[in-house]
Amino acid sequence: MIKIVTDSTADVPKPLLERYDIQVVPIPIQFGSETYEEGITIDRPTFFQKIEEVMPTSSQPAPGKLAEVYRKLAEEGHSILSLHITSKHSGTYQSALLAKSMVPEADIEVFDTLSVSIGTGYQVLAAARAAEEGKSMEEILQLLEGIRSRMHIYLTPATLKYLQKSGRVGKLTGALASLLSVKPIIKVEDGLLEAFQNVRTRGKSIDRLVELTAEAVGTTQPVKLAISHAQVDAEAEALRVRLERTFNCEEMHVVDLACSLTVHGGPGVIGIISYKV
Repeated sequence: MIKIVTDSTADVPKPLLERYDIQVVPIPIQFGSETYEEGITIDRPTFFQKIEEVMPTSSQPAPGKLAEVYRKLAEEGHSILSLHITSKHSGTYQSALLAKSMVPEADIEVFDTLSVSIGTGYQVLAAARAAEEGKSMEEILQLLEGIRSRMHIYLTPATLKYLQKSGRVGKLTGALASLLSVKPIIKVEDGLLEAFQNVRTRGKSIDRLVELTAEAVGTTQPVKLAISHAQVDAEAEALRVRLERTFNCEEMHVVDLACSLTVHGGPGVIGIISYKV
C-alpha cells in the first residue's frame, strides 16, 4: 500500500491524520539557542508565550529524521509518497529528496506542493484518500498536479513585524512596512508568497480575502475551503459562517496555523485556502 508522509506545516486536522494513518515529521523551531520539534517538544501555549519574549526562526527537518520514517514504512512493505511545504520558502522538500537517497531500497516519491498550511494539507488528504481507493502512484501524482494548479491561498497578517523579520514575503518594502496601519494581502503564486495589495483596516482586509477567493473559485461550483489562523478564534468562526453562506462548500476546515508558519506571519494572521473540486 502507498503510505503518505508530510511535515507539520500541513495543518491536517488530527482526526484525519489518524483516520488515514498519515505520518508527520516535525519542523524544528528555534528560540535563540533553544531548538524544539513542533508538536513534539513544544506545544502551542508555550510557543505563543515564548514568541512574546524572543523572535523565533524555523528550519527544515534533518534528512535523517525523514529517512527514519521512510525506512520504517519500507520495512513494513509500503511504497511512500512524501508531500511537503513549498520548496520556494523552505528546505524541507530538499531534505526529503536527500532522505530518499538515504533509503535506496524503498519506493519513494517526493512531491512539492508549492503550498503552505492546509493548502499542503488538502493535497495530503487527496493523496491519502486516493491511496485508500487503490489508485496507483502515477494516478495519485497526476491528481495532485491538478489540485496544486487549482489551489488559491490569500492571507493577511495582524502586524507587519514578523513579515519584516522573516524576509519570506516578496515585494514588502521598508516604506510599506513603516505604515503600521497597512494590512497587506498576501497570495501564494507558484509556491511564492507575495504581498500584492494593501488595505487600510483589518475588517476590509478580511473582506478582500473573501472577494479574491470568490474571484478565484466562483460561488456556485463545488469547492474545498479552509480557514487557517493564529489565535483569532472569533474572527475565524465568523469567517467560517460567512464562507459557508457564500460558497458551495464540499469540504471545510478551520485550522490553527502551524507554529512554524506563525513564526513568519505572526499571531493574528488569517487566511483562506480554496480550490475547485
